[in-house]
Amino acid sequence: MSLCLRKSHASLVGEGHTTWSSSLPQMECSKKTKTEDEEDVSVDAPSLAQENGEKGVFHKLADAKILLSDCLACDSCVTAEEGAQLCQQNAKDFFRVLNFNKKCDTSKHKVLVVSVCPQSLPYFAAKLNLSVTDASRRLCGFLKSLGVHYVFDMTIATDFSILESQKEFVHRYHQHSDEQRVLPMLTSACPGWVRYAERVLGRPVTPHLCTTKSPQQVMGSLVKDYFAKRQNLPPEKIFHVVVAPCYDRKLEALQEGFSTALPGARGTDCVLTSGEIAQIMEQSGLSVKDAAVDTLVGDVKDVAVRRQDGAGSDGHLAHVFRHAAKELFNEHVEEITYCSLRNKDFQEVTLEKNGEVLLRFAAAYGFRNVQNLVLKLRKGKFPYHFVEVLACPGGCLNGRGQAQTKDGHMDKSLLRQMEGIYADIPVQPPESSAHVQELYQEWLEGTDSLRARETLHTTFQSPERCTTSLDMKW
Repeated sequence: MSLCLRKSHASLVGEGHTTWSSSLPQMECSKKTKTEDEEDVSVDAPSLAQENGEKGVFHKLADAKILLSDCLACDSCVTAEEGAQLCQQNAKDFFRVLNFNKKCDTSKHKVLVVSVCPQSLPYFAAKLNLSVTDASRRLCGFLKSLGVHYVFDMTIATDFSILESQKEFVHRYHQHSDEQRVLPMLTSACPGWVRYAERVLGRPVTPHLCTTKSPQQVMGSLVKDYFAKRQNLPPEKIFHVVVAPCYDRKLEALQEGFSTALPGARGTDCVLTSGEIAQIMEQSGLSVKDAAVDTLVGDVKDVAVRRQDGAGSDGHLAHVFRHAAKELFNEHVEEITYCSLRNKDFQEVTLEKNGEVLLRFAAAYGFRNVQNLVLKLRKGKFPYHFVEVLACPGGCLNGRGQAQTKDGHMDKSLLRQMEGIYADIPVQPPESSAHVQELYQEWLEGTDSLRARETLHTTFQSPERCTTSLDMKW
């Protein structure tokens, strides 16, 4: 069944504050839709101990309040089934597993694994007034004090996502022609943007989405496939939690499987925003001993925190641009010059030689900029080979799960602080990661294997576009 969605202009109050009307019966959204003059809403998440009428170890912690801030790309477009599943995407489900492990026989325990997005660490560094490395150790120590068994950094999953995106762009560039228009390539790492593209824009856009899985989806595969096999565990014995900057990751978790060999299996069981974790930390009262983050490959501890080359994102644009310049034109690009066009969230990067533009890339953050690009694409006047698309203005650091004031507005001071912290994290190109190359061989049977293709790539829904969906005013 195709889903046709229309934007409700009356409810538009700014970037990301949206409601949708649908040709299907309207479903109740699991998140509150708020306006500029309304305060953010929170609800209590009662502990399992309360529900069972007994006092448990995590009684106090599980009472942490969970924000129900609205996400960027969903509201009444959430199906009834998705709405029911979203109710489990909160700290209550996390503590349910923690309490279960405390009560039951060890043979019945779930192995709790937490993966932390790179853009979440600057938030904890700012909140805790620590260096990003010390904040990572403090967060890891806190999670393990709760009963989490393993804490991983998701940067390695982003490495896979970028490397596969690089290869796909070069392949599309060679394949592109007037008869087979496979360019531009639009990134698919942002779940808010992907959901909007699939549910609203449809066929004019979805064929241009990069088929590489997002870092969260890749991490789900690493944890529930590679890590599970190394630990001799069935995937269902692992409860995988992702700490992320935005609420859209919760929706993404509902849709992701991790292997064609195990259809229906979910790579991520629960997503908690950075803000939700911070609330739990504030209310815990636990004495925490710092701990080193675990590694998927090797036994090295205290590996330095690193990031990809993006100002507030995973850096797909910068890495793909350098790779394409080298592979397609044998041009080595060291410094990338960004040119702001309409606003600071719409930037352009070009590769020129002898007065000719060889590559033209863009970064479009926030739906206003996205809409302008979509209109150009529809009119056949699209000048770009590649666009890094993110739903949040300012990039992932500005995710609604961490960069908001208590009244639901953007915390500009905190965002500037996070941007400074993030910029100081050393950049390591994904090509230089020995662990990634080792995983390609050990886990995926090679960089260009069928197993790598099936594990690291996906397909997208392509409903027919609603006739008014591309004519919306933002």
